[in-house]
Amino acid sequence: MKLRPISFSNDSCYLPPLRCPAVCRLDPYDGLPESYLIHGGRTPNNEISSSLYLLTMDSRGCNRKLTVRCKEKELVGEVPGARYGHTMSMVQSHGKTACVLFGGRSYMPAGERTTESWNSVVDCPPQVFLFDLEFGCSSAHTLPELSDGQSFHLALAREDSVYFLGGHSLTSDSRPPRLFRLRVELLQGSPLLSCETFDTGISISSAIITRTGPTHRYVILGGYQADSQKRMECSTVILDEKGIHFEPLEPPKWTPDVIHSRTWFGGSAGEGSVLLSVPTEGRPSQPDMHYFYQVSFQTKG
Repeated sequence: MKLRPISFSNDSCYLPPLRCPAVCRLDPYDGLPESYLIHGGRTPNNEISSSLYLLTMDSRGCNRKLTVRCKEKELVGEVPGARYGHTMSMVQSHGKTACVLFGGRSYMPAGERTTESWNSVVDCPPQVFLFDLEFGCSSAHTLPELSDGQSFHLALAREDSVYFLGGHSLTSDSRPPRLFRLRVELLQGSPLLSCETFDTGISISSAIITRTGPTHRYVILGGYQADSQKRMECSTVILDEKGIHFEPLEPPKWTPDVIHSRTWFGGSAGEGSVLLSVPTEGRPSQPDMHYFYQVSFQTKG
């Protein structure tokens, strides 16, 4: 694995180092390059951000050096508060696009804090935030099916629907196998949101998901079934006109370091590929080191 430096354009704003923000990829359109939305996250000082950034590629110069541009986007209306461990997804309906934000956790409201719980975190209220990127208008929506907060879940979007899968609830300290389908109709005037509950979810949190082709086919790996139990299985997820489908997938041959580690994390490294990081544990000679693995899923045919 080779790492290359990335520089920011001169007109970029400062992008703080963020842990567990919501990241959403925007496909290229109308001549605009691929870009990413980044919202929230925790900083190294344990502050929780409420900012929204748009990250785009500015140029690719000699020696494949990449320059990116970062701009902070302002939202107006019912704006989501500071949070981390949430998700953002793009939906399309009636020729329009919008961004869906859901879940996450934040610090306990100031009026409810005590000396003992001053730095305690709680699940954010289970509201759905909808905002458009062109005008920056944000609106909050409450649906009866979404009655509990959830964090570190997965969100998969196809056309006008977003599926929320798994996640961790601080209230019950559990990972219930929840699966919701949120449908967003971007009508003239006010949007119409509806939610459907399924009983075919997966008990998982902090999982990694990667797309395995141009169709809506994904692979889920990593994550946790309990605080001290990693989920070693893998699953294929397919989104089509009929809904969402799960298929078991043979996992890679995990190395002993992966099997015996207490924690692991990572992210998608392109279609069908995942970059997985495992910290070294129990090795005094190698403190604060990580092993990186590239996991590839090849599509047959």
